[in-house]
Amino acid sequence: MKSLSSSKKKQRGGRDKLSSSKRKRDDSSISNSRSSPSGTGSFSKNSKGSKSKRKREEGSVSSFKDLLKDEDVADGGEASKEGSDEDNFKGLGPLNGLAKENGAQPAPKVSNGDTESFLTQTRFDQCSVSPLSLKGIKDAGYERMTIVQEATLPVILQGKDVLAKARTGTGKTLAFLLPAIEVIIKSPSINRDQIIQPVNVLVICPTRELASQAAAAAKTLLKYHSSIGVQFVIGGVSLAREQKCLRENPCQILIATPGRLIDHTKNTAGFATLLMGVKVLVLDEADRLLDMGFRKDIEKIIASVPKQRQTLLFSATVPEEVRQICDITLKRDHEFINTVEKGSQDTHSRVRQTYLVAPLDKHFSLIYALLINHIADDVDYKVLVFCTTAMVTRLVANLLSGLNLNVREIHSKKAQSYRTRISDEFRKSKGLILVTSDVSARGVDYPDVTLVIQVGLPSDREQYIHRLGRTGRKGKEGQGILLLAPWEEFFLSTLKDLPITKASVPAVDPDAKKKVEQALSKVEINVKEAAYQAWLGFYNFVKNVGSNKSRLVQLANDFSRSMGLDNPPVIPKRVLSNMRLLNVPGLRSK
Repeated sequence: MKSLSSSKKKQRGGRDKLSSSKRKRDDSSISNSRSSPSGTGSFSKNSKGSKSKRKREEGSVSSFKDLLKDEDVADGGEASKEGSDEDNFKGLGPLNGLAKENGAQPAPKVSNGDTESFLTQTRFDQCSVSPLSLKGIKDAGYERMTIVQEATLPVILQGKDVLAKARTGTGKTLAFLLPAIEVIIKSPSINRDQIIQPVNVLVICPTRELASQAAAAAKTLLKYHSSIGVQFVIGGVSLAREQKCLRENPCQILIATPGRLIDHTKNTAGFATLLMGVKVLVLDEADRLLDMGFRKDIEKIIASVPKQRQTLLFSATVPEEVRQICDITLKRDHEFINTVEKGSQDTHSRVRQTYLVAPLDKHFSLIYALLINHIADDVDYKVLVFCTTAMVTRLVANLLSGLNLNVREIHSKKAQSYRTRISDEFRKSKGLILVTSDVSARGVDYPDVTLVIQVGLPSDREQYIHRLGRTGRKGKEGQGILLLAPWEEFFLSTLKDLPITKASVPAVDPDAKKKVEQALSKVEINVKEAAYQAWLGFYNFVKNVGSNKSRLVQLANDFSRSMGLDNPPVIPKRVLSNMRLLNVPGLRSK
């Protein structure tokens, strides 16, 4: 067992990574599209992947899953109907070597002369990696290691299995990619006569966004290793197109989300054979992989790669389920490396946090007022507005766009290419507001976010913290505002150990209120209907709200009126039946 107790700081320019914790979505119904075992996909030109649906949670309410689903589970899910398969790949680009237009960004460069940079004194040239790798690291702007890199690299380079516990933003991706590349370099020469080259390094990530960022980091490190290829396979894009890219552009490093990897194993002829060449298996954000229900998939993946391999698990927390996976994944002599200091201060403890309590009919006006005030205070504003579901996200984005604010939106119903493009734009921009569901809560690096507004209940305490963690990063100041209705105040008891204080509700002048009402009147009725149904579905599964069905319906109809509707939208009887709301007074059905 190995641990670190030093107080060395994190690398300021290193990529912020998500800090995983328990994700409880008992309220959402997640049914994932998967390819069936009988699919005909292969490395031949006429390959096609078939899809089928798989439930992630027992008792899920699949008939209204699309309205409630506010965070992809990063598997082999179907692409959004808002973009075709071809459109999805316009954003990602071909998978061979990750073309520039794929939207995934390499790690920001480090300002080594900055006294605030979170670095150790250990340099990369002090560890035994190849000169070409060192050259790539130097070109990327890295010279000294972060805490997790200093602790893990020597052990991993020795070929040992490792369980590493590390916080967000500590440079974990480089810590496992760099030694993995060295394994490939030291492997026997590739047989050039072999038609399909095997995969030597397999990296499993919980989300699409995290997979694309890891692939971009790999591309950066491989700048001077032209013979080593990297690809990533993720849900939300065409399986057949990925099959074609794999056939035409073989790779030694494959980065994947679990469900999509299983899809290829079942439906892409010869793919299982490729995995028999795996020498290094990496489970990135292991705790979140398990939280999201991927345990069975992880077990299948472990069974599909050689037993004689090196395995690396990186995780922000090490709960019992992670330990169980360690038992079946890691060698007995593996090393546990803990870089999380007891009592160290998390990002969310440094962010200025306030909450507002106001009736639902004031929420839209308050969101507008909060944004206008913040924009007036900070010319370089960069704001994230989190909403409860994908369809509520769309509603709020439409409203704010109608109020002439510079707004973008991201949620699970948008095509992957669109999400990649908008995410990249927000990452690079200032003077922008991103309205989002929980697809942006973890696994994305948005530098210099000045304000995070959370509208309505987060799914749990951990999700509140992860959302808040998008601001106040790398030692910078940030601000978080939680906007609740009076009947949502019970949630504050879960945050009592955080430095969150109640703020007075800002005044909304009559002209601003009128502008909001006019903008709401122009939002299309189908957007409001979808938001109403999603809102009802979300709070139906919040115990403190949904246990009293009559009260729940009253609140939902208050939400309907806050959108400017005289009557609540009609909901299909089958949906109400699945939500166990059939025949509840106050609902309109068809």
